[in-house]
Amino acid sequence: MPGMPEMLEVEYYRRLAEQVLGRPIRRIDVPDPHCLAPGTTVVDLEATLPGTVLAAAERLGKLLVLSGSGPPLGIRFGMTGGLIVDGQVAIERLLYTSSATVDRWIRFAIHFDDGALLLHDPRRLARVQLNPVTSVLGPDAFDVTLGQLRTALSGRARGDGPALKARLLDQSRLAGVGNLLADEILWRAGLSPLRPSGSLSPAELARLHRQLRATVRQLLERGGSHTGDLMAARGPGGHCPKDGTPLSRATVGGRTTWWCPAHQH
Repeated sequence: MPGMPEMLEVEYYRRLAEQVLGRPIRRIDVPDPHCLAPGTTVVDLEATLPGTVLAAAERLGKLLVLSGSGPPLGIRFGMTGGLIVDGQVAIERLLYTSSATVDRWIRFAIHFDDGALLLHDPRRLARVQLNPVTSVLGPDAFDVTLGQLRTALSGRARGDGPALKARLLDQSRLAGVGNLLADEILWRAGLSPLRPSGSLSPAELARLHRQLRATVRQLLERGGSHTGDLMAARGPGGHCPKDGTPLSRATVGGRTTWWCPAHQH
């Protein structure tokens, strides 16, 4: 049960969205205009998308971009957003939400002659945007280079930067890492989430880079962000799966964070 849509879940949505490529859009429905990002209106969508053909489904971090002969369309899924294509779902259940598919939770729909792509979101945090600005996002965590990661974690002119986990969660620095992935990656790399982001030695940075790349690939194969080795222990009374030490808990970057004080330094 994935915690919420992080980059791995959005990758599953992207793969599902590939089923609609090559189909002409017949109409757009927006049952809940609240899902539209500032600057995007129902009038804009109805004026620009019907009659166009989607040719590509791409992901940058947690953002899904559908593009083709019309303007690109970006979808951000928030905490509980999901994609339904021709009645199929990519993920059966997200944490913090119901497993039911309820018509009133359909916020946005693209209809084709032979099916539809639907945005389903119980908590109304997902957003749809025409011409999404991707330049504000950092490099994608799936294929970030060591040099890009070094830049993403670098501190400011004075000091060593914010907490390491907070910087990993900063989508303008590194696109795609969410709360569960960050805890898993730092646990595997043996690095405290509280460390100043600019304080890593070259060896620690290289280790973090290896674990980041390996973790996102392994968890994608396993089925999502919730499949990490630390996941089951992330709760009151949890113990480190590596050494049995009681886990520590804090709020870092606005998110509940769990780590092992024995081997994460």
